[in-house]
Amino acid sequence: MDTLKENLQTEEFWVNMGPQHPSTHGVLYLEVKLSGETVVDLITHIGYLHRGMEKIAENRTYTQFIPFTDRLDYIAAMGNNLGYVLAVENLMKSVVNDRAKYIRVIIAELQRVASHLVGITTFAQDLGAFATPLFYGFREREKIVELFDEICGNRLTYNYMRIGGLQFDLPKGSDEKIRAIVKYMRPKIDDLESLFSSNVIFTARTKGVGVLTKEKAINYSVTGPNLRASGVKWDLRKDEPYLCYDRFNFDIPTGANGDSWDRYKVRIEEMRQSLRIVEQAIGGLPEGDPTVKIGRIIKPAPGETYMRTEAPRGELGFYIVSDGSTYPYRMKIRSPSFSNLAVLSELAKGIKIADVVCLLGSLDIVMGDIDR
Repeated sequence: MDTLKENLQTEEFWVNMGPQHPSTHGVLYLEVKLSGETVVDLITHIGYLHRGMEKIAENRTYTQFIPFTDRLDYIAAMGNNLGYVLAVENLMKSVVNDRAKYIRVIIAELQRVASHLVGITTFAQDLGAFATPLFYGFREREKIVELFDEICGNRLTYNYMRIGGLQFDLPKGSDEKIRAIVKYMRPKIDDLESLFSSNVIFTARTKGVGVLTKEKAINYSVTGPNLRASGVKWDLRKDEPYLCYDRFNFDIPTGANGDSWDRYKVRIEEMRQSLRIVEQAIGGLPEGDPTVKIGRIIKPAPGETYMRTEAPRGELGFYIVSDGSTYPYRMKIRSPSFSNLAVLSELAKGIKIADVVCLLGSLDIVMGDIDR
């Protein structure tokens, strides 16, 4: 028997996860090198959803490209609309009235809540909670989707923002509906937190898993809730205010350990802060016409601009170069999910194969945001 033990040898092997694995949140392919159940190495393969968005932008007018931004992070399409039109407005040095700014903030923050509801509940589903959390999350999200449908006629790809303003003003009675959504949503977020935080399995599966240090997060250009969960208090709405965010009182939630649990907790608290912002904005909504149009044919003067916003998954940036024509000469999109996914290989080393699913779910990536 002793001789047999001496002759036993272990061998590392590779396991494929994806590109159609249900826990890869899209067409993502992971090559995982294992020693037993422990991850030794992980290689990320992307590009299965590449559609050439940046090249498409160079062959569309500035206005025509707005609907394409919905197809980037399709879970948070309003945030893509907003980031793009702000970049074009910076390029043109155009001024947007206060009513349009306030409505944009309201819509962006409601979109953040809707996006986090999807992110948190699908994360729980990845860990084995198949029905209850997901159904609860989508039930609450439906309130926001119904409002967006009434405002712009769409439920997923909204195409609502316009260069210089908005497609439509808020319909009559929308302010009461928005207040009702805020009132309805607060106890529901408490219920979701109670459902997760009191669950022994969820706690055991997330605490201490996938720890992302401050230094590593900064070095990998991780942004958004994943960065703040590592203890870095950085949020463009506070640190580089745009629109009218500097007029509202809200806090920036941060974590202490940078693990999967903290990433979940930060998103829970961010939803509460978004509701605070919406409540303040709808309470001080200025009069005016937010549908100001600057013309369908837009020819910005030659130049370049870069605009970044705090989208639900982190910093979303649009770099645009104008040569004075109706089409952008060059466009580069900085997606938050790309940098957030880049750290996966680093964090996966040394954890169990079952925890790779937990780690990936806690990062809350969207493949349309990565494969542009």
